Amino acid sequence: MCNGKEAKLRVIDKLPVETAREYALRAIKENIISLDLEPGASISENEIAGFLGVSRTPVRESIQELSKASIIEIYPQRGSYVALIDPAMVEEARFLRKVLDTAVIEEACNLANDTDILAMEENVSLQEFYLQNSTTDKIYLLDNEFHRLIYSAAKKDIIHTMRSNIMIHFDRVRSLSMMTVKDTKIVNDHRQMLEAIKNKDKEIAKQLVEKHMSRYHIDEAEIMKRYPQYFKTPN
Repeated sequence: MCNGKEAKLRVIDKLPVETAREYALRAIKENIISLDLEPGASISENEIAGFLGVSRTPVRESIQELSKASIIEIYPQRGSYVALIDPAMVEEARFLRKVLDTAVIEEACNLANDTDILAMEENVSLQEFYLQNSTTDKIYLLDNEFHRLIYSAAKKDIIHTMRSNIMIHFDRVRSLSMMTVKDTKIVNDHRQMLEAIKNKDKEIAKQLVEKHMSRYHIDEAEIMKRYPQYFKTPN
C-alpha cells in the first residue's frame, strides 16, 4: 500500500459504544499518526474495510472526512493517498494546539478537583515508570491521555474532540520525534505541568505549555534528515 509495498495496519480494537463509522475513522487516524500508514501510502477501501471488519461505506466516509483536513489526498481515477507531511500544516496545527492548551491549562488550574489531580498523578507516574524502562511507545499514548485529562479537568472535552483532525499533522511529527530523537524530556514537562495545576499557578503552567510546544522546533532538523521521504518538498 506504500510505494509498492503492502502496509501492515496496526490492530485497533473497536469500542462497544462506537458505530462502524466512528471506529473506522479512529482506526485510520491512529494508523496514520503511528506511521503504520506511512506518508505517501496508497489507501485501499477494500483492504481497510476487510481488515477492520466493516463495510466499505464507513471507510469511504472516513477517508472523505480526513481529506477535508488535508490528511488524505483523493485523486479521481488514481486513488487515495496519505498526504506527505507538510511543514506549513504542522506549524498551523502546533500553533493552534499551543493557543488552546495555554488557555485550557489556565482553566484547569482554576477547576481541577481531587479526582482530576489523582488521574493526572497516576498518568505521570506511569510515564515515569515507562521512561525508566525505555518503553517510549507507552509514553506516547500516556502523553495523549495526560493532555486529554487536562482538557477534561478544564471542562473542555468537546474542544478536545473537535481539534483532533487538524492535530494529526502535528501528531505525526510527534511520533517521529519519539522514534528519532527519543524525546523523553516531555515526561518531566508533564510532571512540572501537573505540579503547576496542583499549585493553581497559572503563569507557570502557561510558560510550561510554551516550552512543551517548542520541542518540535528543536527536533525538526533531525527528524527531516532521518525521514526526508515523509515530507512534502517546498514549491
